Amino acid sequence: MKKFFSLFAVVALAITMVACADDPSTTTDQDVAHKQAQSLAQANQQIGMPGITNFTEMKLVRKLYELRDQNITTYAYVPDFQGRLWHVCDSIGFGLPYGVQFSNPEAHHYDSQYNIYNLPQAEPNGLFMPETAEGTWVICTVPGKAGEIAPIYVEPRVVVSTTKLNAFGDWQAK
Repeated sequence: MKKFFSLFAVVALAITMVACADDPSTTTDQDVAHKQAQSLAQANQQIGMPGITNFTEMKLVRKLYELRDQNITTYAYVPDFQGRLWHVCDSIGFGLPYGVQFSNPEAHHYDSQYNIYNLPQAEPNGLFMPETAEGTWVICTVPGKAGEIAPIYVEPRVVVSTTKLNAFGDWQAK
């Protein structure tokens, strides 16, 4: 009986050692990620975090958010191939990318086994927005009609400014 127990202990120990030796589920990517994390930890110990004390960029981003939340007068331009600016319209605020969405683009869905899937979610108008789009919506003021606005969809890259810029000419829908 003692022999059996000793043999059982040796076999159990051998199985444990073999199982712990090399985990076949460990991938090269995991090895690289682990080594990179170690390297970054060592760099952080040696160098530390930057000594940022004024937080200027964070203050500028906050100011930008606050300005974007106001009804400020802007001027929309499109550049031509020679780099000349063409005035599109006097506008309100800054251009909005065509792909901007009012609602979350994805919704969580659960199946009968309680697995979570992210599926596309339609906008309130029932349409699904693209992940990327080159166009820009510009909210133009209608000349001579105080308080009236008209959206313009522009495909080329847009320059929107809070002041009038020197432009090559006017390109305005009449």
